[in-house]
Amino acid sequence: MKLVKAVIFDLDGTITEPFFDFDAIRAEMGLAKDAGPILEALDKMGAPQRKAAEKILDYHERLAVEKSKLNIGAAETLDRLRKAGIKIGILTRNTKDNAYAVAKRHGLLFDAVVSREDGPVKPDAFGVLELCRIFDVLPKETLVVGDYLFDLLCAKAAGAPAVLLTNHKKADEFVKHADFTIARLEQLFDIIER
Repeated sequence: MKLVKAVIFDLDGTITEPFFDFDAIRAEMGLAKDAGPILEALDKMGAPQRKAAEKILDYHERLAVEKSKLNIGAAETLDRLRKAGIKIGILTRNTKDNAYAVAKRHGLLFDAVVSREDGPVKPDAFGVLELCRIFDVLPKETLVVGDYLFDLLCAKAAGAPAVLLTNHKKADEFVKHADFTIARLEQLFDIIER
C-alpha cells in the first residue's frame, strides 16, 4: 500500500473516544430501540416531531464535543500523517461545526470535513468520493478508517480500502467488511508502509 495519499477518518469513536449512547438518544426522542439509525429515523418524522428530535440530537452532539477525549494516539497519528504529506479528511454523520469544534478543542488540523450537511450520509459512498475529489486522489489511494459498520460500507461502496478500529462493542460483527483491522490508530502506519 505504498500509494496512500489520503486518510479519511470517522470522527466520533475513531478520532475521539466512543461517547454516544444511541439507544438512550432514541428513547429520549420517543423512538424504539430498533428504530434504526437516528438520521434516517428523522427523515421519516413529521415536522413538529422532527424539530423536537433534532433539538435532542443537537444537545447530545454538543455535549459530546464538550466532553470529548481523543482516542490514544489520535493527535500523534494525525501529526505523523501531515508530516508525511498525506491528506487528512473527516467523514462524519455529525455536523461540520461539531467536527471543527472537536479539532479546536484538541488542537487538531483536518484538511477537509464532509458532514451530513454536504450530501448523503454514510453508508453512502458520497462522502468518500467527495473527499477524494477535494484531495484530487483516487479512492484506491485513500484509506477510510472508522469504528462502525457504516464507515466500512461507505469505503467499500467508493472503492477505497476499509480499516476497522476495533474499539466498538460490535467490532467482531463488522470485521468481515474490513480490509484491515487496527486496535490503535498509530497502527495505520503498518498498513501505509506495507
